[in-house]
Amino acid sequence: MTNSENPFSEPSKLPFELPPFAEIIDEHYLPAFEQGFKEHLAEVQNITSRRDMPSFENTLVPLEQSGQTLTRVARVFYNKSSADSNDFTNELEEQIAPMMAAHEDAIKLDSQLYWRIKTIYDQLDDLGLNAEQRYLVERYYTEMTLAGAGLSDEQKEQLKEFNRELSVLTTKFEKNLLADTNDLAVVIDDVADLDGLGAGEISAAAEAAKERGLDGKYLVTLVLPTGHPWLSDLTKADVRERIMTASRSRGSRGGEYDNSELVLQITKLRAERAKLLGFDTHAGFVTADETAKNPEAVATMLGRLAPPAARNAKSEQKDLEEIAGHEIKSWDWAYFTEKVRTAKYDVDTAAMRPYFEAEKVLQDGVFFAANQLYGIQFKERKDLIGYHPDVRVFEVSNEDGSAVGLFLYDLYTRDSKRGGAWMNELVAQSYLLESPVVVVNNHNVPKPAAGEPTLLTYDEVNTLFHEFGHALHGLFARVTYPKFTGTSVFRDFVEFPSQVNEMWMLWPEVLANYAVHYQTGEPMPKELVEKLEASRAFNEGFKTSEYLAAALLDQAWHSITSEDSVTDVVKFEAEALAKVGLDNPAVPTRYSSTYFAHTFSGGYDAGYYSYIWSEVLDADTVEWFKENGGLTRANGDRFREKLLGVGGSKDPLEAYRDFRGRDAVIEPLLKRRGLE
Repeated sequence: MTNSENPFSEPSKLPFELPPFAEIIDEHYLPAFEQGFKEHLAEVQNITSRRDMPSFENTLVPLEQSGQTLTRVARVFYNKSSADSNDFTNELEEQIAPMMAAHEDAIKLDSQLYWRIKTIYDQLDDLGLNAEQRYLVERYYTEMTLAGAGLSDEQKEQLKEFNRELSVLTTKFEKNLLADTNDLAVVIDDVADLDGLGAGEISAAAEAAKERGLDGKYLVTLVLPTGHPWLSDLTKADVRERIMTASRSRGSRGGEYDNSELVLQITKLRAERAKLLGFDTHAGFVTADETAKNPEAVATMLGRLAPPAARNAKSEQKDLEEIAGHEIKSWDWAYFTEKVRTAKYDVDTAAMRPYFEAEKVLQDGVFFAANQLYGIQFKERKDLIGYHPDVRVFEVSNEDGSAVGLFLYDLYTRDSKRGGAWMNELVAQSYLLESPVVVVNNHNVPKPAAGEPTLLTYDEVNTLFHEFGHALHGLFARVTYPKFTGTSVFRDFVEFPSQVNEMWMLWPEVLANYAVHYQTGEPMPKELVEKLEASRAFNEGFKTSEYLAAALLDQAWHSITSEDSVTDVVKFEAEALAKVGLDNPAVPTRYSSTYFAHTFSGGYDAGYYSYIWSEVLDADTVEWFKENGGLTRANGDRFREKLLGVGGSKDPLEAYRDFRGRDAVIEPLLKRRGLE
């Protein structure tokens, strides 16, 4: 295959440079990666071999222009390996992982490149750069310094080996988890065992079984978090127990998919790498380049929240046991929570599902809120295809008709898709490269049989609004340099825009626009919404505890030093949770170590705290919207201009101050979660 025959060799000719998925075959990826590595290194060498003194124009600009072939193939491949993998992509990802790690090290640790950037950095005040240019220099200098560019040659070789090994291990962790998640899906022989589920859910379970050749049976596929959404509805405790047991055993059963040893190896290597880079722990290394700045700040915040959360969960547990008449097990919590919610607040969230038909939620909820806030419009482009038949493509435009970008929407679960929900950028906006923007939202909603409606749970609706907040961040950012595109912000800030977008789910005029009964067209009863609002703080002890357990577990794993010896994953996890008072068996951690994809393969290592760290900003922002009139174009335009639109081109806390007029305060978060 010649380079000219490879669809990744040049920008796509399709609208918005949408990748030409119809032309891409598996055999295109490896040659494109190899060509991309070669081109990128040559482009960097052209910079470092210059004889003139370093300047912004002869160093930073060409550096930002470099690596375009590699960027094109990597964005498409890693989305495919997450959303529509196969044996070929799984094997190739394991092959590519050490190659990518070595390539990134070759650039980040390049002594000549570092010298040029440091020279520019040392003269920053004299160069007359604009704010975005100045910040670009600062970011490159900081990132390369923290990455080890100033180490000796011998130390760099050791660092490269650490990075190579970690890339292999984290990729293996993800592949094991996907395989074990599929393997542990719960097979149900008798439909009576699914009592409590709606027709759409039963249809989805039958369809999932049929796809695996299990005609006449039903398959409950597992979601990424510990708690399965169907646990709140299934009436049979033994079936709930089977699902919970399967979920909690992922990656820890022994055999080829066991992740226990990988957890020990990954955390040990990360600790050793941190020491080489001058940090006591991996948590110290990670937070040094986040808004938190150090693990002590994270510990202070999480430590403030954990005791009241655990206390509230215990109180909630008593209510559950009172109505259940027996001790509550982990698989009982969601089921009896709905019983208590009904008894205390007369709210039945299961009764909401007929009002949450997926297409109405998308078009008349998610899109409608965005239109009201930002004036943007959505047009489905059925002439453009995605990477899978289920993927839909929407063109997004401003009120005046000017282009914003493309939004791809991938709703349904499948065996080839990893668990959870996420947003990816397939094409990232940059004025320097004159590139547009294409983003994708991935979800894992069970797909019913043809002709059956897709009815969402309350949490699934919330997830649609959340992930679209990420999509808006990617679509709206308008920056000059590729480094700052879209969601390229600090990890402990990136969840902030998506969390803010959740607020519109229950905003009265938004809810009224989409929450109608899929059969009768009747709006969701006003009294049901009012009761739901009254119960908003209900079960927050559980929700906060199971989240904090995962966040603190992540911190515990990454607070070990290179001298520490950990040999037992189960024991370490139990001791870490007991230490912070979050070892209640009825409230399991959102993710146990062996299926904690965020921290062991998803880029949130020592950073899972970022969800609640960002939620401080989110809760404070919700208060601002309420104080200033709510869902208005003026408010949306301000949020877009001051926060979403700047991407990563300025310090995020500075951007927040530009928007809010002050730093965020924690009190709205404490009130929201019932932790005052």
